Amino acid sequence: MIEIKLSIRNLVEFVLRSGDIDSGFMRMDRAIEGTKAHRRLQKSYGDNYAAEVQLKKTIEYDAYSLVLEGRADGILIEEDNIIIDEIKSVTQPLELIDEDYDFRHWAQAMCYGYIYGVENNLESLIIQLSYIQLDTDEVKKLRKSFDIAELQSFFNGLIEKYCIWADYSNSWISTRDESIKELQFPFPQYRKGQREMAAAVYRAIRDEDILFAQAPTGIGKTISSVFPAVKAMGEGKTSKIFYLTAKTTTQKVAEEAFQHMREKGLKLIFITITAKDKVCFKEERECNPKYCEYAKGHFDRVNDALMDMLQSETHIDRETLLIYAEKHKVCPFEYSLDLAIWADCVICDYNYLFDPNASLKRFFMDKKSDFTFLIDEAHNLVDRGREMYSAELHKRDFLELKRQMKGKNKELYSICNSLNKYFIELRKRLGENSNYVSQKEEKDLYNLLNSFVIKADKYLAMDDHKNEELMTLYFDVLNLLKISENYDEHYVTYVEKFSNDVRLKLFCHDPSLLISQVLKKGKAAIFFSATLLPMDYFFEILGGDENNKSIYLHSPFDASNRRLLIGDNVATRYSKREDSYEKIADYIYITIENKIGNYMVFFPSYKYMENVYEEFKAKYPDFNVNVQTPGATEEEKALFMEFFQPDPKIHNIGFCVLGGVYSEGIDLRDDRLIGVIIVGVGLPQLCLERDIIKNYYDNKNHKGFEYSYMYPGMNKVMQAAGRLIRSETDRGVILLLDERFSRWDYQKLFPKEWFPHIKINENSLSKFLKDFWV
Repeated sequence: MIEIKLSIRNLVEFVLRSGDIDSGFMRMDRAIEGTKAHRRLQKSYGDNYAAEVQLKKTIEYDAYSLVLEGRADGILIEEDNIIIDEIKSVTQPLELIDEDYDFRHWAQAMCYGYIYGVENNLESLIIQLSYIQLDTDEVKKLRKSFDIAELQSFFNGLIEKYCIWADYSNSWISTRDESIKELQFPFPQYRKGQREMAAAVYRAIRDEDILFAQAPTGIGKTISSVFPAVKAMGEGKTSKIFYLTAKTTTQKVAEEAFQHMREKGLKLIFITITAKDKVCFKEERECNPKYCEYAKGHFDRVNDALMDMLQSETHIDRETLLIYAEKHKVCPFEYSLDLAIWADCVICDYNYLFDPNASLKRFFMDKKSDFTFLIDEAHNLVDRGREMYSAELHKRDFLELKRQMKGKNKELYSICNSLNKYFIELRKRLGENSNYVSQKEEKDLYNLLNSFVIKADKYLAMDDHKNEELMTLYFDVLNLLKISENYDEHYVTYVEKFSNDVRLKLFCHDPSLLISQVLKKGKAAIFFSATLLPMDYFFEILGGDENNKSIYLHSPFDASNRRLLIGDNVATRYSKREDSYEKIADYIYITIENKIGNYMVFFPSYKYMENVYEEFKAKYPDFNVNVQTPGATEEEKALFMEFFQPDPKIHNIGFCVLGGVYSEGIDLRDDRLIGVIIVGVGLPQLCLERDIIKNYYDNKNHKGFEYSYMYPGMNKVMQAAGRLIRSETDRGVILLLDERFSRWDYQKLFPKEWFPHIKINENSLSKFLKDFWV
């Protein structure tokens, strides 16, 4: 028989779920108040009341052995009566609560009553619902008498309905695993390095390990990770695959990889989780049944919507999700999260695993799972990790709220005034300095912030107060307090002043510990990227240790299809940039003049790019140049990419910024791109946070400059260069412009496929290009 372990509460809430989605404000202290109220009521009964009674029963039903567990709030003995007590805390007035308030409350207590009654050979008992009003501490008790036979009939009905879903799941897993056993690699043959990577991924899952894979463009790293993960799933080595990405473009590549396997007979359900804002049907994202018809009654309809989708579709992308959500009138985002429970693979952003504010708690709150995490473009997780585990607050927000609350709410006005004064004291502490950094926490500030939360809770709980600024600040404060719970040697507190503002930030300069703790929630993790270099840097900063495995794969492409040139007579340091504009413009001209086609030129900043653009257009006005703009919309980005058409008849040049949207995650094959020019070594701009990182790693491993500036900069360079050769037939030129590219400390960071390369200047460049393009 198939064993299924299930809590009574989860059984009831799944089978009988009903009602609306309502993400209206809920006070943070309500859960704590509810727990305290439970205990007060339990203690009030005296010795004839047993609190928190653990109940367990194993039921054999069809092919299943269901192990059901739960804990009754209380069992009360009154004369000859046994009363099963279920306590619920509420914020509504008690006069609005009657027997029909929420049938799930009765259902949960009835299940406890059945199990207790069978265990104790009872013929009947009483179910009591005790509702505690949290603001008044008043209690309303509702009672019903039941025969055990009646409870048994109800209980068996729940089990029968649940087993419809268990039958579906069991049948699907059998079908899926059978298809996986027959599945062959979905391409005629493995590319160079693919089999090696696939074997390493499979071993990592089998051995419950963490793997770091440096996989150059062209390996086919996506299929080389998902194929062995799927094969491992078919052998029972993992129950769910999470494919985690930093960008929507790489999610599409993952979808294509699964589609290739489906075309070869794979039966597997995979879903792409899309951000709530991008799937919401409404103009304003307000999850309120009074405003949104999809939120109203969502839970009445969602189980039917789930079964319809699961019996009809295996590839659940955004478009499919919206079609079925509209059909069943359910919230698309909440629907997608429920579908993810039943899916074999979930494709989603890093946030849904790593971010403490956005992680899918339904998967990652409980004990360790047997899930596999495939982490694509893993080089992006370094800065994303720092961002997710940091938090900041601004003086201006408390000052503005103080002004709003004047004459409206004395408590909030007072606490905002105190917080504003605290930030003024922080500014005074700076003196003539613009910032200061401390290893210590501002514990006095935390006390004020906790007081702010309590007062804001009370204000926001009132229906007539809809203050967006307060709500935003409230959640910012909660986030900082939550982040403060992780504060240790991996953090600093820094304060910065601006013209009329002060910022305080808890900055996680080393996210390795927190990332490693998240990875422990799964069975295996595979970090892979075309630029996971140097490997020891990523090992350390992404939470690896000496027991984890790594693999370095070589490019499968013919080196003769790519010519890498270094112009090391260009100085791009900030102090010398002004002198470099004309020389860079000449290098660009010589490069494109040798062959008509599409080219990209990458710069370390928008300002540098704009200055070179002006120089280039003044000196060479006849060329077609498109310049990246900051803050471009999705439509504008798409138009920029359409600039690079196949079989061009004129020179097309795209001026772009290193580390921007066009320097990774785009795929311009064949002659859509034949040349990439990279200006500078990509060093991040000097700033306080980079210096904090530098100082930390100087003390830790004497590699502060490398970890804070050099390695992140070269990663951007390698990503930009990777836009060029995307297939076996691509040909093109990479030109690196900076004197530092000839230094050994930079060349040791070059990927192996960048050797050999040629040093050139303006006079020799044309010759080497002509030789290549012949």
